[in-house]
Amino acid sequence: MTVPPFSTNALTGKYSGNSIAAVIPVNCELVRGTEAQIMRELLPRVKQESIALNLSAVERIDAAGIAALITLYCSSVQAGKDFSIVAPSPHVLELLKIVGLESILIAGTHQERHGQPCVECPAA
Repeated sequence: MTVPPFSTNALTGKYSGNSIAAVIPVNCELVRGTEAQIMRELLPRVKQESIALNLSAVERIDAAGIAALITLYCSSVQAGKDFSIVAPSPHVLELLKIVGLESILIAGTHQERHGQPCVECPAA
């Protein structure tokens, strides 16, 4: 049985920044070889709507996966939309902390630490 890596009928209503975001569960590894599919499926969406990726089921992530997340984030900011990660798995959280992206990509992290939205990071 094949499980699609992304839900095509994403749940809506998750609060992200100042807007309502579609919550998309990711059910694949974020590693080299999957980044093309990630970009093909999600890049058009982040340009059209605010997105929150649920990464609770992601057990593996590498540099290619992190690069894909950065590209999605930058594309959403350029389009004036919010992009965030919700419920990262422990491994994803650990790697995002190591590379310094936790406060930028994980929903609410910057505001919880500093008490206000980051003016330098529009989607934080």
